[in-house]
Amino acid sequence: MKNKKMLVAIVVIVIIGLGSILIPKFFKQQNKVKSSDVTVGVLQFVTHPALDQIYSGIKEGLADEGYADAKINFYNAQADQSKVTTMAGQLVDQKNDVLIGIATPSAQGLANATTDVPVIMGAVSDPVGAKLVKNVKKPEGNVTGVSDKFPVAKEIELIKQVTPNVKKIGILYSSSEDNSKSQVADFKKVATKQGYEVSEYAVSSTNDITTTVNVALSNVDALYVPVDNTIASAFPTVIELSNAAKIPVFPSVDTMVAQGGLAAVTINQHDLGVATGKMAGQVLKGKKVSELPVEFYDTTQPVINEKAAKTLGITIPESVVKAAKAAEEKGTK
Repeated sequence: MKNKKMLVAIVVIVIIGLGSILIPKFFKQQNKVKSSDVTVGVLQFVTHPALDQIYSGIKEGLADEGYADAKINFYNAQADQSKVTTMAGQLVDQKNDVLIGIATPSAQGLANATTDVPVIMGAVSDPVGAKLVKNVKKPEGNVTGVSDKFPVAKEIELIKQVTPNVKKIGILYSSSEDNSKSQVADFKKVATKQGYEVSEYAVSSTNDITTTVNVALSNVDALYVPVDNTIASAFPTVIELSNAAKIPVFPSVDTMVAQGGLAAVTINQHDLGVATGKMAGQVLKGKKVSELPVEFYDTTQPVINEKAAKTLGITIPESVVKAAKAAEEKGTK
């Protein structure tokens, strides 16, 4: 009889103990229907128009999922890797419900800081190469998100249409960004098969931009810039130097075309951010990372800068102009 009473007492204690853990957690999840109860940590790698548009899109995507009033703890590392590490740790310590990394270094910093809190990556061209996920279809850890893998073949076709006399292309990128290295390899492989002579010009930081660009401009007919945060943050300098040398620059995002790049087949950065925000919203609603395959956002459109073409003395084919205007009109509807 004593043993039976002791067993009952143990069962009661276990039930009370589990209840003290699970019941508050249950009510906490139920209360998160209110977006004001949710906290989202966002780490942006650097300030430049493309990543700023992604952040704007993330907020819109969260709102679309019902989290318009969520508290967002936003940090910007300003391209400082030591800040990435520090800020990632701070966001984890704040007990945010979900973390979002804008650009590869930020996503990597968050992934290194926690294995428990869900991490949503935005604007990561090569999530496997960046060691953020092993299986894009069924992420096994705590990281998933939206990839902006660049349509290299379409860009090279555009270069051929707009500047048919170009034979030598220089790729300007940052050697410190894993994201960029994979894009360079893809571009070089496809462009070489198309008969182009391709040379790589890597910088370790923005301090090397002027010297490296000047070396490149003396050896190439055109410059290609992948989705690269270091180059993007110093892009006005690239344009100033290339315009003086009458060398066209083909970037990879629409904001860099607006800054003076000649043309590009681009992914809308704001829309990519919306997709990223929506995925974070799905996690907040209870979806597990393993249930959310990495989304490859590949909706592209041609973008041209007619002012840049005039500066360079380049006539853009009417077919390309029409395609770009049609894409722009479709996007504004």
